[in-house]
Amino acid sequence: MPEHEGRMLKTPKGSCLESVKIAIDTGYRHIDGAFVYFNEHEVGQAIREKIAEGRIKREDIFYCGKLWNTCHPPELVRPTLEKTLKILQLDYVDLYIIELPMAFKPGDALYPKDENGKFIYHETDLCATWEAMEACKDAGLAKSIGVSNFNRRQLEMILNKPGLKHKPVSNQVECHPYFTQPKLLEFCRQHDIVIVGYSPLGTSRDETWVNVSSPPLLKDPVLNAIGKKYNKTAAQVALRFSIQRGVVVIPKSFNPQRIRENFQIFDFSLTDEEMKEIAALNKNVRYVELLMWRDHPEYPFSDEY
Repeated sequence: MPEHEGRMLKTPKGSCLESVKIAIDTGYRHIDGAFVYFNEHEVGQAIREKIAEGRIKREDIFYCGKLWNTCHPPELVRPTLEKTLKILQLDYVDLYIIELPMAFKPGDALYPKDENGKFIYHETDLCATWEAMEACKDAGLAKSIGVSNFNRRQLEMILNKPGLKHKPVSNQVECHPYFTQPKLLEFCRQHDIVIVGYSPLGTSRDETWVNVSSPPLLKDPVLNAIGKKYNKTAAQVALRFSIQRGVVVIPKSFNPQRIRENFQIFDFSLTDEEMKEIAALNKNVRYVELLMWRDHPEYPFSDEY
């Protein structure tokens, strides 16, 4: 499914449309998208085509859209979601999330920079943004609302907000065997917040935005050895590990064979011993550090979790 990496990489025209159709035919129902992936028109078209075929109904699909950093001011939240719905040609999204807790200067530039090439930030008021998200839910434009890349302090800011109407149902964060997020997972469990794990198979090796000091996850000998036992790939073992921990996974692929492969994880389960063995692989190192924004006052990854 189109996932976090999409923001750095526009997908070739038409590849997203085909991939979503293959995914729906395979059995996927949760589609993770975002305005900044520049492919929501194709996702919407794929969903509508599959509905027209009688393959699915709209209510079978769980679509997640995202509010980008330049749209945090409360007055921009609803118009931004309405724009997403217009592109998708859908009446509502199932989940709408704040993509990052860092506001950028509002305007047409998605990554606003000054003449020196420095990012232009904007005063961030997560509680005010959240109230505008709540209004979108109340208006029926989003069935549920959540967040992404929020640390514990930022989640608490929302949870402890006076007059909170709807708490975040989910927090989408990097999560995989090399970065298992045990403390954040436990905190979210206590507050009934679902963790949605992006990059559940690791990421591409693009040094411009990926921390390549951590080795490629899918080459891990433990994952491969366990995979051999079940006649599964390292990727399937990594995905199975996450879902057995109660983490929702959103693997990204445009390869039809791998789209199908990533779905074939419901016909085996890992033993407690294997789960412990995989959990022990945790290096506590992120692939997606977003260091270019580490000077933002709300940069989320400086805190322990």
